[in-house]
Amino acid sequence: MKISNETKIGALTAVAIALLILGFNFLKGKSLFRSGFFLYAKYDNTKGLLPSHPVFVNGYQVGSVYEIEAADKNVKEILVTIKLSRSYNIPANSEASIKDNPLGTPSLDIKLGTSTSYLHSDDTLRTSKAGGLLDAVSAKLGPVADQLAVTLGSLDSLLRNANSVLDPHTKGNLQSVIANLNNATASLVKSSASLQTMLNTQTGALANTLDNMSSFSETLASNKEKLNNTVSNIEKTTENLSKADIDGVVNNLKASVEKLNNTMEKVNSTDGSLGSLINDKALYTNLNNTVRSLNTLMDDLRVHPKRYVNISVFGKKDKGNYLTQPLSDTVTTSSTK
Repeated sequence: MKISNETKIGALTAVAIALLILGFNFLKGKSLFRSGFFLYAKYDNTKGLLPSHPVFVNGYQVGSVYEIEAADKNVKEILVTIKLSRSYNIPANSEASIKDNPLGTPSLDIKLGTSTSYLHSDDTLRTSKAGGLLDAVSAKLGPVADQLAVTLGSLDSLLRNANSVLDPHTKGNLQSVIANLNNATASLVKSSASLQTMLNTQTGALANTLDNMSSFSETLASNKEKLNNTVSNIEKTTENLSKADIDGVVNNLKASVEKLNNTMEKVNSTDGSLGSLINDKALYTNLNNTVRSLNTLMDDLRVHPKRYVNISVFGKKDKGNYLTQPLSDTVTTSSTK
C-alpha cells in the first residue's frame, strides 16, 4: 500500500505539534501525564509567582511550581501546586513562604518543621508570609519617618517659641550683649598684650632667678660629701637615741620630780624644822629679835669696850648706860647690806 505524500505531511505535522506541546509543558514543569510527588499551598497573594518557578528547602531546589489556580470563584485564595523532583521527608508542620526578588523571579521556600510525622503526596502545606526586601526597607523606614515627623514638629514648635521670644526689644538686648562681648574681647586682647610686655620686662629677673637656682644646685653638688657626712651623723645620733634607755631616764626623772614634790610639800608644811623655819612667824620674830640683840651687844661692845675688857691696873670698869637697841648707823649698815 502506497502512502501518499499528503498523509506523510499530515502525520509529521501532528507529531511536530505533539512534540511542541510536550516540550512547552516540559519547559513549564508539566508533563503530559500527571505523576510524581505533589503538595499544595494556599495564598492570598502569590507575588508574581508563576509555574516552573523553583521550590527550595534550605537553599536546595527540591522541585518547582507545577500549577497556580484560583481556589474559589472569588479569588480570595490562590492554590499553588508544588511538584517535588522526588519523594522527600518533609515534616508535617513545615511552612511554605513566597520570596520575591526585585532583580529576578520569585521563588517558593519551604521551612522545615520539627514534627516526626511527614507529609504525603497531595497533602497541603502550611503557609506563612515572608517579607521581601522592600518590606524590610519599609519596616525600617516606617519608625524613622514617624520619628522624623515628631522631630519636625518639635523643631517647628521651637522656631515658633524662638520667634515669640525674639521680639524687637529682645533683639536689641542681644545686639547690646554682642557689642559688650566685642568690647570685652578687645579688652582681653589689650590685657594679653600688656601681660606679654610685663613678661618680657621680667625676663631678666626670671633669668637671674634661674641662674641663682643653678648656682645653689652647684653648691649643693660641691658640698655633697659634707651633706652625706651630716646625714650620716644624724643617722648615728638617731641610732644612739633609739638605743638609749629613754624610758628609764624618763622614769627616773618622774621619780625625782615626785621626790622633789614631796620635799616641797614638807617644806610648805610646819612638820619639819625647815618648814617651821619658813612658815612659823614666831620663829622668824624670835630670830629677828636675836639678831637685833646681837647687834645691840656688838654696838655696846664697840662703844664701851672697857665695860667688858679691862686691861688697866688702876682703872675701873665702865658701868651703867647700857644700850637697849642697836645704834642707828649699825641698823642702816645692816639694812644696806
